[in-house]
Amino acid sequence: MEFVLIALAILVVALVLGVSLLVGRGRRTTRLDADAAAGTTLTRPRPPATTADPAAQSGATAVDPASLAEAPAPPVELPPAEPEPGLVFDTPPPSAGRLVRLRSRLARSQSSLGRGLLTVLSREKLTEDDWEEVEETLLAADVGVAATTQIVQRLRTQTLVLATASGTQLRDLVVRELTAVLGPDLDRTLATEQPGRPAVVLVVGVNGAGKTTTVGKIARALVGDGRSVVLGAADTFRAAAADQLETWGERVGVPTVRGREGGDPASVAYEAVRTGIDAGVDTVLVDTAGRLHTKSGLMDELGKVKRVVEKLGPVDEVLLVLDATTGQNGVVQARVFTEAVTVTGVVLTKLDGTAKGGIVVAVQRELGIPVKLVGLGEGPDDLAPFEPEAFAEALVGNV
Repeated sequence: MEFVLIALAILVVALVLGVSLLVGRGRRTTRLDADAAAGTTLTRPRPPATTADPAAQSGATAVDPASLAEAPAPPVELPPAEPEPGLVFDTPPPSAGRLVRLRSRLARSQSSLGRGLLTVLSREKLTEDDWEEVEETLLAADVGVAATTQIVQRLRTQTLVLATASGTQLRDLVVRELTAVLGPDLDRTLATEQPGRPAVVLVVGVNGAGKTTTVGKIARALVGDGRSVVLGAADTFRAAAADQLETWGERVGVPTVRGREGGDPASVAYEAVRTGIDAGVDTVLVDTAGRLHTKSGLMDELGKVKRVVEKLGPVDEVLLVLDATTGQNGVVQARVFTEAVTVTGVVLTKLDGTAKGGIVVAVQRELGIPVKLVGLGEGPDDLAPFEPEAFAEALVGNV
């Protein structure tokens, strides 16, 4: 009887090992040795198989698993991104000039602001009712009260000077005044490159603002500019977010560090930065959970993520993703996030379609935080650096 039990035990162990080997061969995730206990993994596109020996494929030597518990974890070396057979990485376009190329995406938005202003200002004689209509147009576009007052006062003065202005002159006037309130002198550079170490970018925002998609698009833009990137899927409360980010990374050959569903977001962010440091990449992009700004506990968790990451080095950029269609509520969201972390820039998504472009003005004037990126569509490359003059020209359109 004892021999039968021993035989059954051996059979069960063999079956478990066989199943785990089959599953492991099918996975696209490589577990980091030092992170096995914490459940953190590094996902990257696998190179095509050229030999039966996995160690020979990566040029790595065999490591005794028993020694890992005693010896410190070796530096993480990311292999060159090579596609699997039949898989071709995307080649994103560079970020320079994107807003100019995508200005047509604002065509449906300009009727709420630029076209409305031109329609009133082109009238032969402007009455008080006309100026009230100008104010209503600006307020309806979420420009904000203070900025609306400034624009109207300046337009009143300028239209007196240009009493017989042509349509082209009026258009140039509106573009000039809109550009002035958009903060053309604000520093909108992204801190995505630092000498001697990876730049760390933390991306925050509420649920549904398009945060994870924005992280993927930023990664594409950086790859298009010739940068190397590591992604950190620190939104561990929603498994789909990590899967989505991993997919974005795989398209352009960028590795993703992720953890168990429901795991500690701060530990995943920490491991992502550590991986980027060991691999010597240019930028580490960390996606955080889509926190509701009304939940103080979640905001505290966001502060913890930043503090843990800063144990390895400074966080160079904290980007707040806002949905432009939320209007003035976006300003409220931004204000609460600035209390949890030091936000250095804003990304406005969904500025195409029915969006109200004036929210750019309101966010900057009320919070003093520059809008650095704008999302102008659902395409993978529809994220552009914000350029005030080009944005104003796109809003107004052609005469």
